[in-house]
Amino acid sequence: MNLGDLNAADRAGFVDANGAIFEHSPWIAERAWNRRPFTDIDDLMAAMLAVVDAATDDEKIALVRAHPDLAGKAARALTEHSTAEQAGAGLDRLSDEEFDRFHRLNDTYKSRFGFPFVIAVRGHTRQTILANFETRLENDETAELSAALRNIGLIARFRLEDLLAR
Repeated sequence: MNLGDLNAADRAGFVDANGAIFEHSPWIAERAWNRRPFTDIDDLMAAMLAVVDAATDDEKIALVRAHPDLAGKAARALTEHSTAEQAGAGLDRLSDEEFDRFHRLNDTYKSRFGFPFVIAVRGHTRQTILANFETRLENDETAELSAALRNIGLIARFRLEDLLAR
């Protein structure tokens, strides 16, 4: 897949190729299609992030809620992207103690904010992810929604780079 292919794609083809860039949220690719042609990956990413920025608060929260818990008990239901990303950070090889800690933090975080903790795990270790978890639990709701959306943008950028590198 390359940028020329994406620019030439009809709406359905574009959404099919880019729909998984944002976890379970193909509506972002659907809305970004209207902004074609894209001059480069930065232009395409900016178009998709502009869609997120223009989304309603309910859509933004739904986007965050579309993400799985980190190292959660429902790991079997992860998308292919999420499985690979979490495995890359070692979250598929947790000790029982680490698993329990992630589970407790996931529950505490969701209870506090109403959505799962989202972090772009690429480049992180289990320890840095846990440190971010602890730090971000101190955020207020507005700051944390912004942090989650920023991380979703990073995840999407990594996925888009992977897509266009094939």
